[in-house]
Amino acid sequence: MSKYVKQLVTRDIQRRLDGVKDAVLVTYPGMDANTTNELRTELASKNITLVVVKKSLARRATEGTSLAPAFEGAAGQVAVCFGGDDFVSLVKEIVRLDKDKDKFDVFKTSGGVMDGEALDAEGVRAVSKWPSREEQISMLVGQILGPGARLSAAMLGPGKKLNSQIKQIGDGDE
Repeated sequence: MSKYVKQLVTRDIQRRLDGVKDAVLVTYPGMDANTTNELRTELASKNITLVVVKKSLARRATEGTSLAPAFEGAAGQVAVCFGGDDFVSLVKEIVRLDKDKDKFDVFKTSGGVMDGEALDAEGVRAVSKWPSREEQISMLVGQILGPGARLSAAMLGPGKKLNSQIKQIGDGDE
């Protein structure tokens, strides 16, 4: 590949990865075109983008960005996955596909980058066990509303008890 073509490809990778802060690196050597297309379609349905890059060109393109640490230990041709609702949901989907050996047997998670720090394959699997953004929000809302619900129950409980006793006394007079 000539130097001019390498510069063009590097600029294209820079343009595609512009604004991406967190990503997961995957490999899928030997996957046929139909299966690759099926994989891309499945990822696109979850708003995840898959970009195949050459390691050395990706290293040049991401130099000085938060994605640079991801390509330090990468070998050969890799694919960069980014997007999704949040990073945890992205990682959960990639790890799910990695475990699905019926459809995508050669699809492997090789690493990633989160908040500018490189993750190995085990680190990516560990992140996949974290709660997603929606789960975190629901836990937070539950913690915020819990004390108010308990206070309301404590304040209304004695009044309801008194009301039921008065009603029983009133029913006995008839």
